[in-house]
Amino acid sequence: MAPSATPQQDVDLTAAAIQRKEVATTTAAPLAASQLSYNLTTTPRPVPDEITATSGDETVATDHMVTVTWRASTGWASPELKPYGPLSLMPTASCLHYATECFEGLKAFRGHDGRLRIFRPDRNCARMRMSAARISLPLFDAPELEKLMLALLAVDGPRWLPRERPGSFLYIRPTLIGTQSQLGVQAPREALLYIILTFMPRMDAPLGGMRLHTSPDDMVRAWVGGFGYAKVGANYGPSLMATQDARRRGFHQILWLYGQQGECTEAGASNFFVVWQRPGDRETEIVTAPLDDKLILDGVTRRSCLDVMRERLGSGVHVTERKYTIDELLEAEAEGRLLESFAAGTAYFICPVSQIHHRGKEINIPIGPDGQGGEITTKVKQWIGDIMYGREQHEWGVVVPEKEQ
Repeated sequence: MAPSATPQQDVDLTAAAIQRKEVATTTAAPLAASQLSYNLTTTPRPVPDEITATSGDETVATDHMVTVTWRASTGWASPELKPYGPLSLMPTASCLHYATECFEGLKAFRGHDGRLRIFRPDRNCARMRMSAARISLPLFDAPELEKLMLALLAVDGPRWLPRERPGSFLYIRPTLIGTQSQLGVQAPREALLYIILTFMPRMDAPLGGMRLHTSPDDMVRAWVGGFGYAKVGANYGPSLMATQDARRRGFHQILWLYGQQGECTEAGASNFFVVWQRPGDRETEIVTAPLDDKLILDGVTRRSCLDVMRERLGSGVHVTERKYTIDELLEAEAEGRLLESFAAGTAYFICPVSQIHHRGKEINIPIGPDGQGGEITTKVKQWIGDIMYGREQHEWGVVVPEKEQ
């Protein structure tokens, strides 16, 4: 059948399938944080300092993790908080062959007021549910996942993020994998959800700002109709070749372009923002790629930047979500309209961009003194950082009810 004759019911098959999965009724057991059992370690490990913990070749995790299994026939089992350690998988597990794996990344912050917080966890949990639906993994109620993260932090937070270390953080990694041990391209009927806490290096202030290299002509990170908007492992592995080559050339990340016009999408695994003066009226505009074609991730830091900029920068600054191209960046630099740029994400937080290399040309972007961000970058980083670390009381900063040690 010719494309023009495609029946209406066959349009947007992926969206329709996800919607059916969302509304499907089931008698299987739901994910229930209230059923969490505790099996605490009898041999807690020494807590390293931040520099030691982030300088080795292995990620350092805290003493415990949360695990919960799922089977299509019975639903979610009771979650367990237990000592951190290896997982047991059969060599034929679905996730090892068919990329049935999704995850999230967020941070827990030890505030300057002594309290432990996580930043907008509801957004991460909702996004993980969406990612699970996209790759045919089991769904769950997002608030239950948030409760499990809080429970793990309540146990390990006091010792691994002590009050004596204000301004420090831990990385939270909930992961969902298909574990059914049967080869064949099919939706897995068994899965494992686990949550771990780890150290992560600070990446938001590279010397001289972040330097980007545009993606090669023969490589894209995501495409319309794909899964660039979902946080699945299959989005990351194929990007490593270009990233490794860029780092060999002295750059930090890839600025991923899309289409014949070279639309700017993401900086590595972070969302990308440009601040410039608009041609014509020369008014200040902050522009970032839109979500409507599902090319990019709906980043929690991205969303937060947009929210605070629209609320606090005033009417003299236009905050825009639209498609824009690398040629527009080249033109803005040539005309002296390029003011600043930054990447936004969990790992890099809000990181000033100082240079973009594109097809033999250098786009040099102004940054602040000592390699810090420009005026808007610095303001946004301060506003969001204040919420994360408790200098500003805000609903986005969810306080963890810590257990006494």
